[in-house]
Amino acid sequence: MSYLKFDKSLMINLEQSLPKEMLRTNQSGAYHCTSIVDCNTRKQHGLLVVPLGDGDYNPHVLLSSLDETVIQHGAPFNLGLHRYQGGVYNPNGHKYIREFDCESVPRTTYRVGGVILTKEKIFIQHENRILIRYTLVDAHSHTTLQFRPFLAFRESNALCMANDTLNKECTPVNNGISCCLYPGYPTLYMQLSRKPEFVYDPHWYHNIEYVKDLDRGVPYCEDLWVPGYFQVDIKKGESIIFSAGLSEVNVRSLSKMYEKEIASRTARSSFFNCLKNSAKQLYLKQDGKEYMLSGYPWGKILARNTFMSLPGNTIAINHRDDFETIMATAGEALEKYMNTLEDDVRIHGIGLPDIPLWAIWAVQQYARAYGKEETFRRYAIFVRRLLDFILQGKHPGLHVEADGILSTDGTTTPASWMNSVWDGRPVVPRTGRLVEINALWYNALMFAADLVGDDSEYISDKADWLAAAAKAGEAFVPTFLNDYGYLYDFVNGNYADPSVRPNMAIAIGLDYSPLDRRQRKGVLDVVTRELLTPKGLRTLSPKSYGYRPNYLGSPEERERALHNGPVRPWLMGFYADAYLKVFGHSGVSYIERMLIGFEDDMSNGCIGSLSQLYDGNPPYTNRGAISHATNIAEVLRTLSTLKKFNS
Repeated sequence: MSYLKFDKSLMINLEQSLPKEMLRTNQSGAYHCTSIVDCNTRKQHGLLVVPLGDGDYNPHVLLSSLDETVIQHGAPFNLGLHRYQGGVYNPNGHKYIREFDCESVPRTTYRVGGVILTKEKIFIQHENRILIRYTLVDAHSHTTLQFRPFLAFRESNALCMANDTLNKECTPVNNGISCCLYPGYPTLYMQLSRKPEFVYDPHWYHNIEYVKDLDRGVPYCEDLWVPGYFQVDIKKGESIIFSAGLSEVNVRSLSKMYEKEIASRTARSSFFNCLKNSAKQLYLKQDGKEYMLSGYPWGKILARNTFMSLPGNTIAINHRDDFETIMATAGEALEKYMNTLEDDVRIHGIGLPDIPLWAIWAVQQYARAYGKEETFRRYAIFVRRLLDFILQGKHPGLHVEADGILSTDGTTTPASWMNSVWDGRPVVPRTGRLVEINALWYNALMFAADLVGDDSEYISDKADWLAAAAKAGEAFVPTFLNDYGYLYDFVNGNYADPSVRPNMAIAIGLDYSPLDRRQRKGVLDVVTRELLTPKGLRTLSPKSYGYRPNYLGSPEERERALHNGPVRPWLMGFYADAYLKVFGHSGVSYIERMLIGFEDDMSNGCIGSLSQLYDGNPPYTNRGAISHATNIAEVLRTLSTLKKFNS
C-alpha cells in the first residue's frame, strides 16, 4: 500500500481534498503546486512557475493549469476543476477521480464510463520543464483527448486581469505551439509526444477565484487566457506526454526523459523519505551557486533560515556536498557584509544581529557529523572571523556589555526570528538582552575554543574566547533565570519580560549552556507544561498576556498573531536536544512519540511536507507557507539524533 494514497471518497469531497496541496520543484527555483484535485486555490499555484529576472528570487506563473477532456462517441467529459466567482466550481472534473497516489510522482486515476485514464506529473531537474504523462489504461471505443492551457504570465503574488495588450499569436513548433503573452517574458513551448491538432480558439476565462486567498483577506480573483486547445487520439495501453518548458524540446526524447527522471526519484514511502524529498525541493541552484529557499510557495532566500535549516536539510539526509556548497555561498555573503556592512542582493537579512551566531551553530552541527579535524580545516578561519567581528564591536547590531552579555536594539527593526512587523514596527519588540542570542553567544565561544583545541595559531584566540564565555556565562543566570524556574525572554534595562516563550528552549537545547542540569530541567518542565504541542512549541504560553492561538483573519490580525501563540515545528529540534540532554536514553521513546504528530501531517496540508506554522490550540490546523525549510530541517535533525541514540 502506498504511503501517500487517497481514494475516491476523499477526492470527490472538496471539503477534504481542496485543503490538501502538492508541490514539486526542479531545485533551480521553478515549481509546480496545486491542490491534489488540480484546482488552484492560491494565486501562487500553477503548473509551471519559474523564477525570472536577475538577483532576487522572483517566481512567475506562466502556465496556470491544463484542462483535460475525454471524448467518446462525440460526448466530452471535462476533467478540469476551477472555482469561479460566487464559489461556483466548474467543470467538476473531480467527480471522475478514482485515486490519487503521490509516492513516486503525483498520479491521478480517472474513470469516465469505460475509460480509465492516468495522469502523472514530473519536473525535469534543473530545467524549467514539466512533463505530464497520460496513459489510457482501458477503453472500449475510440477515445480522443483535448488539452486546454490556462495562461497567466504574471508574478506569483499578483493577479491577471483581462486586457487587450497581450500578444494573442501562437507559433507552430514540432508537435505543439509556442507563445509569449507580454514583452519581457520568455517564450512558453507546449508540445506533445504525438502530433496533435491545435485548434486556435482564444478566450478569456473570467473571475477565477482562489479560496485560500479569499480566506486570507487578500485579492483572490483573476482572469486567465486560453489560446485554444490541443486534440489527439489515443489508443488503449498508449501513453502521451505533454511538455511545457522555456525551450523547444525534441519530442522523440520525451519518453526517455520522463523515465530517466523517475529513476532518479526517492519514493515517498516513509516519514523520513517524505521529509528528505521536501528538503531537497528547497535547494536552489543558480548561476553556479547553491542556496536554500525559506519555503514555498512564497519563500525567499533568507540568511537566518539558511543557517538554521542547513544542517537538517543536508547533513541529516547525507547531502554533505550540498551543506558545503550552500555554506560557501552564504559564508561568502557574510564575509562580504563583515567587510562592507552592505546587505546581499540575494540572501536577505545577512546583517541581522543573530546571523553570525546561527552560522556558527550550523558549523557546529557539521562538526558533530564529520568530526573536529575536518571542520577545523574548512571552517576555523570563518568562525574566528565571525567571533572577532562581534568581540571587536564591528557588528552594528550587537554590543558586548561590560558583563559579557550581548545586547541589541529591536525597537524599530526585529532583531530575532520573531520578526513580525505591522505599520513599520515590530509586533513583538524584543530588545536589549535576548535570551537565545546570549545562549547562542555562549555556545559559539565554547564551541570555537573546543574546535581549535591546542593549535598554536589559535592559542591567543582560544584564551580570549574562553574568557569571554566565562564572563557571559557568569552573567547569564542572574540576568535570565527567574524565581519561577524559567528564563525571561529578554531583559532591557530594569525590565525583564516575563512572557513564557520558546526561545528558552533554544537556550537549554544547545551543546554548551551556562545552565546546570538542574536548571535546565526546571526550564524544560515549564516549556513542556506550557508550550509543547503535537506540532512543536507554541510561540507564547496560553497563560501569558496577548496569547493569540489562531493564525486567521486579515493580514494585520495574522501578523499580530504570528509570534503570539501559533506553533512552530522547528522548535521541536531544540526541545528534543534539551530533553535528551536531561534524560539521556530514557527520553528517546518520549521524543519518538512526540514525532508522531508530524508524521500524521504527511497526509495533510502540503502532503509529504510540513507547513510554516500551526494553530496553538487543537486541532492545530496548518497555516502559512505550505512547505517550510526550518521545520523540515529540525524534524529531520531530530530523527537523525534519535537514530544515533538507538544505534
